[in-house]
Amino acid sequence: MDAAPVGQYVDADRGERAAGQRAARNHRRRPSGDRRDDRPGGRPIAVFGPHRLKDGGRDPQVGEVDITKVESLGNVFDEFNVEKYASLRPELLISGMYVKDELWYVPKKSAAAIESVAPTVGVRISGPPLDEIIGRYAELAASLGADLGAPAVVAAKSRFEAASAKLTELAGEKKLKVLIMSGGPDSMWVVVPSDHAGVTYMTSIGLDVVVPEKPDAGGFFETISWENADKYAADVILCDDRARSMTLAEMKQKPTFAKLPAVAAGQTFPWRAEERFSYLGHAGVLEELVAALTKSKKLV
Repeated sequence: MDAAPVGQYVDADRGERAAGQRAARNHRRRPSGDRRDDRPGGRPIAVFGPHRLKDGGRDPQVGEVDITKVESLGNVFDEFNVEKYASLRPELLISGMYVKDELWYVPKKSAAAIESVAPTVGVRISGPPLDEIIGRYAELAASLGADLGAPAVVAAKSRFEAASAKLTELAGEKKLKVLIMSGGPDSMWVVVPSDHAGVTYMTSIGLDVVVPEKPDAGGFFETISWENADKYAADVILCDDRARSMTLAEMKQKPTFAKLPAVAAGQTFPWRAEERFSYLGHAGVLEELVAALTKSKKLV
């Protein structure tokens, strides 16, 4: 994908190319469906999808966006205030896509109305490797006038590359087997690495991650009962940190989970399942994982 010139929107993995004068005039009138504000480029005027926690604080998924300075169009799945969106006179809507041609957190029932207001751009975030996804967002930002050579952008990329190199080194030295999972009242879900860009990237640079034998029909996970929590041996377990998943404390109430070697040894750490797709965001994820693995040991 070639980046479009400044003042013309790039079509990314799904979208429309919009002529430049209106876009170039006011980049700030762009609600950003992806919600994260640390990627290079203009600042959004509105956000949708998870951005505000129950206590009023900033959801980690929103990245560096100052949620006190942007309009909220919806905070949960299937919530999008179309009337408010139209009143803002947006010039572009950006969102990720787990499924081809379906903008994440854009309700299907409202998609036609939303897309009639302004051009939309979707970036595929399931399938391509992490570095390619970040690259696509960078190209999009560049097409909107961002300076990819800005010191903050260069520094973030350097952090990402340094953390990647350290993780490769550590994975080779310790040879730890890592299980990544989420938990619910009746089942646990083991991540299918190839369906999660961040996990795919970790495996590509050397991390040994459990690959489930029987993924669910829809992909992304293998569902197993808590009684079979020991199906896959692991030295380290990364647990989904999203609100939809049980907390580690809650999962430890499941006897079969509590007895797992990694859990008993305290080698359980967060899985940042929906980290924003930027060098800055994933540099932090990789650095956190490096710190976790550094203090972990071989158990199985």
